[in-house]
Amino acid sequence: MKRLTPVTVVAAGAVALAVAGCGGVTRTTTVIERPSASSIPSSFSTQARGLTINQIYRKAGPGVVDITVTAQTSSGFPFGSQQTQGEGAGVVYDTKGDILTDEHVVDGATSVTVTFENGKKVGAKVLGTDPSTDVAVLKVNVPASELHPIPFADSSAAQVGDPVVAIGSPFSLPETVTQGIVSAVGRSITAPNNFTITGAIQTDAAINPGNSGGPLLDAKGEVLGLSDQIETNNATPTGQGSSSGVGFAIPSNTVAHIANQIIAGIPIKHAYVGVYLNSSSSGGAQISSVQGGSPASAAGLEPGDVVSAIDGKAITSTQQFIETIDTYSPGQTVTLTVHRGGSTLTIKLKLGQRPQVQPNNG
Repeated sequence: MKRLTPVTVVAAGAVALAVAGCGGVTRTTTVIERPSASSIPSSFSTQARGLTINQIYRKAGPGVVDITVTAQTSSGFPFGSQQTQGEGAGVVYDTKGDILTDEHVVDGATSVTVTFENGKKVGAKVLGTDPSTDVAVLKVNVPASELHPIPFADSSAAQVGDPVVAIGSPFSLPETVTQGIVSAVGRSITAPNNFTITGAIQTDAAINPGNSGGPLLDAKGEVLGLSDQIETNNATPTGQGSSSGVGFAIPSNTVAHIANQIIAGIPIKHAYVGVYLNSSSSGGAQISSVQGGSPASAAGLEPGDVVSAIDGKAITSTQQFIETIDTYSPGQTVTLTVHRGGSTLTIKLKLGQRPQVQPNNG
């Protein structure tokens, strides 16, 4: 799986799938003309409700931006550091100048330039990021009258088969529109820091390098998620992954929750247990290993334990375990129902704060 950057990220632990991603495309010298309305597909051929694709583009297009990032990378002796340039997309969130994108689009940025649909370019400040959910907030100094926020949908209401439209900058082609459906919901993908993002929306809409951070829109033209990663066996001559019809978006509910905290200046803190889970376990979440010095270790959890409930709420899968823990805050104490051998144990565990990067397994 690819997070639409040239770098492949190896998953850490059984709870996370191996992924790599969508922003960070090297800008080319291709001359690009802004698409006219007549060049955009006119409707969902099987869709009898909602807006046409053209209407969605006209409604949401002014709220989608192209993001160009300059970063400093170290290439080692004798060349020293070098500047690299990448590209992604973003969504205007409000009329105060807040723009949302993926964290991996702006990771390591020394400068960020935002280009609006009308061609206006402005410098942007990275207001804050959360690598655990791959969400970033940029700030631009632009009059409110020139900002066109796109409403956010309730991603929990997404259903398989719902029509979707993606807008972004694949291969340095801003304002590119593709269509598809929701192929699946509730997927787990790997964050830039190797933790797991739950609730991801899978789509067959074409998503390619440069789409990262751009919106996946529903039939009302509202943001259902931010394009983030693809699963692919296809690669460009430079080694970048390209669409095979299996893409993933960070759910809008997660994006909005994290973005609101960043904008409000609230530090992002995620609860942490410190276990690696068997992704194929059923009837609960089976622990494959326990991180030394973690809350799980302190509570006495062991490899092979199966967690079947958290504070009395039934846990039937690894994903449900992760999703439930995500509803708690560091410092809170949870009561786990654990099956070990032929015994059922009740174990209290005080949640820690998730580290910046997932520790190595073992």
